[in-house]
Amino acid sequence: MKKTIYVLLAVPFALALIASAEAQEAPAQPATPTQLVDALNGVFGQHAGARAVHAKGVVLEGQFTPSPSAASISKAVHLQASAVPVTVRFSNFAGIPDIPDNHALASPRGLAIRFALPGGGSTDIVAHSFNGFPSPTADDFRDLLIALGTSGPDAPKPTPLDGYLASHPVAKAFLTAPKPAPESFATLPYYGVNTFRFINDAGKVTFGRYQFLPVSGAHYLADAKAAKAKPDYLSEEILQRLAKAPARFKLVVQVAEPGDKLDDPSTAWPNSRPVVELGTVEITRAVADNVAAQKSLMFLPNNVPAGIEPQDPMINARSAAYPVSFGRRQ
Repeated sequence: MKKTIYVLLAVPFALALIASAEAQEAPAQPATPTQLVDALNGVFGQHAGARAVHAKGVVLEGQFTPSPSAASISKAVHLQASAVPVTVRFSNFAGIPDIPDNHALASPRGLAIRFALPGGGSTDIVAHSFNGFPSPTADDFRDLLIALGTSGPDAPKPTPLDGYLASHPVAKAFLTAPKPAPESFATLPYYGVNTFRFINDAGKVTFGRYQFLPVSGAHYLADAKAAKAKPDYLSEEILQRLAKAPARFKLVVQVAEPGDKLDDPSTAWPNSRPVVELGTVEITRAVADNVAAQKSLMFLPNNVPAGIEPQDPMINARSAAYPVSFGRRQ
């Protein structure tokens, strides 16, 4: 791993480099899928066979058992009575395939899950371990990535990132918020930051966001212990954990109330919002061939069955960009 990449990527996480400056002018045209992936590659580099972001991960299997309350919110077939198989991928944030698990840019962690639907087909959820997103729109996210990618250690001051963060306090808060290293992939909550419409059999519509809550509770490493952790401690730990017992998450939907922003993933809803339990994800084993699974899997946030529909426009923007990254890593 090149030292210069780490120096570049450390920029947004160093408070000392965040200065007041005039905001850079945003591009006039909407972000295209290729532009989003190019911008991610501009930050993390392009690595053969690797995803543009969340490049390092581990693929596992298990099942999802719906709760009795799930059908009240959606008629989706996997939220009715029967348990269904799932494929789960935990990952580190950065688009660098060998990033150490205890590196600052390994957070937020990712959780992507594919449900095998009764009768065939699938549906996906993509989440990460921070309740929020740095940008409200795909266009704004592209601009942030461009600012990151052009603000290396040799860039004149104030850098493009300085200017961007001076006028985007939500992005600044996201990039500089504490993100402690977890004890395990299984001891983190994960948040689906985009809003979906859930429709039940009676036609009732509920707007909500997914959350995965660890049954064992949220547990983190002390800073001193995290600093000494092995580069692959998370993937090693989850395999050891599953050899003893399944890892379980409660899948819930946080329900919007009037006034909550439905098209802005950078704004987290208050914890006081009600939640509806959809069921339990039980992760039991690793896939037979992790390398092959990493290569073949592509999770799409807009891969949804009847009874669930995208509400936030960023859902479709993300789903259009992922195939571009998938094609490059093949």
